[in-house]
Amino acid sequence: MYFQNFPAIYYEYEIGSKKVLRTVTDITQNIRVVSSILDSITLYDEYDIMDGEPPEIISNKIYGSPLYHWVIIIANQRFNYLEDWPMPTDQLETYIKDKYGDQMYATRYHINSDGYIVNSTEPGSTPISNYDHEQQVNESKRRIKIISPNLLNRILIQFNDLI
Repeated sequence: MYFQNFPAIYYEYEIGSKKVLRTVTDITQNIRVVSSILDSITLYDEYDIMDGEPPEIISNKIYGSPLYHWVIIIANQRFNYLEDWPMPTDQLETYIKDKYGDQMYATRYHINSDGYIVNSTEPGSTPISNYDHEQQVNESKRRIKIISPNLLNRILIQFNDLI
């Protein structure tokens, strides 16, 4: 449904020595359009993503349909499900084990009282294990902005007018 209003562009590529012209959907133009619409919104609600909860489920909870997941993704500038979204606990555990191996509980990072990574020689720095660091990074991805359901229709109308 969302992609049906996107403009088409022609993409040329080669298969062997043969040139092929294919019509594809230009999603980049529309991301810029929606971003400009969303930039004008100053009031957002905050939402904490539950473990393993994808944008489609959040969209269904907030807007009554999974089809508006793209509003959540664009409003939060989180386009990569693997890197921009918090990992479920079991996936995070596997990631940490794969990344650090037997060094997962070793101290590699130091943080200051504000939680920022600092040099270990900085006064007041606290050591933090690789495991705890990765958990903190993952947790920092949980809080997202949610546009009020009352504004969704206005965004959809503006979006349709602009494309």
